[in-house]
Amino acid sequence: MAPIVIAGAGSIGCFVGGLLAVAGRDVVLLGRRRVLDPIDAAGLRLTDYAGLDLSVEPGAMGLSDDPAVLSRAGVILVCVKTGATAEMAALIAEHAPGPVPVVSLQNGHAAFETLQSALPGRDVRAGMVPFNVVPQGPGRYHRAVSGDIVIGAGDCGLTQMLSVPHLPLSESPEIAAVQWGKLLINLNNALNALSGMTVQAQLLDRGWRCLMADQMAEALAALRAAGIREKSSAPVPSRMIPFILRLPTPLFRRVAAQMIAIDPAARTSTAYDLEAGRPTEIDALQGEIVRLARQNGAAAPICAHVAGLIRKATPGARLSPADLRPPTEGSDP
Repeated sequence: MAPIVIAGAGSIGCFVGGLLAVAGRDVVLLGRRRVLDPIDAAGLRLTDYAGLDLSVEPGAMGLSDDPAVLSRAGVILVCVKTGATAEMAALIAEHAPGPVPVVSLQNGHAAFETLQSALPGRDVRAGMVPFNVVPQGPGRYHRAVSGDIVIGAGDCGLTQMLSVPHLPLSESPEIAAVQWGKLLINLNNALNALSGMTVQAQLLDRGWRCLMADQMAEALAALRAAGIREKSSAPVPSRMIPFILRLPTPLFRRVAAQMIAIDPAARTSTAYDLEAGRPTEIDALQGEIVRLARQNGAAAPICAHVAGLIRKATPGARLSPADLRPPTEGSDP
């Protein structure tokens, strides 16, 4: 059987690819040598918030920095950052056979649209990955948040191929709404990065939660103005999440414990990008909400202000909730 090619061996790609390999799938990681060489030498170690601890021995997966490996793919899972999607789409168009399904396991909705536009006539699926993965040294990756992957519905039996122990996956005919629901949650990525706190500590601070709630309410209004339907990735409707975030902390703690499991040390991908001096995905998150608001006569002042702060932020940023509120809320700068 042709291999599953992970197009972008970053944190998500290595974690997903490693679990697929543990389950006996033929997997090839396509990535940079600085990531692949430690895996080639010592394999992968995969852990998570619930006590998962698995090893993938050296040689159990294919490793390549040559995009020509896409020509052998049976399925392509795109795991690059949003900004690198167009480049990866061009490589897939050049090397991969036409019938091969392409699945986006990326943040936001823009990455899927880029793939779909660059690969006309192909089976391109959107995907939603609810958890984040933290690198903990060469070849070591830790899943810090709970949740199961959802991809767009279609043929080819992808669920049977990609759903394995420790990595449940389902298909949904409403994947666009699912992605928008996840984007609303991911708006906290930038807030967490600018706070300098862990996600758990941030969630236990009511000042931060109220800012998160106000930002999410603003984004929900922008989606309504654009006529876009979202489907919550949480066990409650998206419109209820701002109310839950504003609850007093003791009550919030009890409610949240039933909704999501978070590693005490978890931070968001934007926080790690900022600390490493890498470009963030702010344009695909707050930037997307600001664009929708402006196009449809709505206002998104908090999202616009946060996006501006992230673009200027340097490693070590430590801001307060008040710092992230625009000077005059109600006008979109």
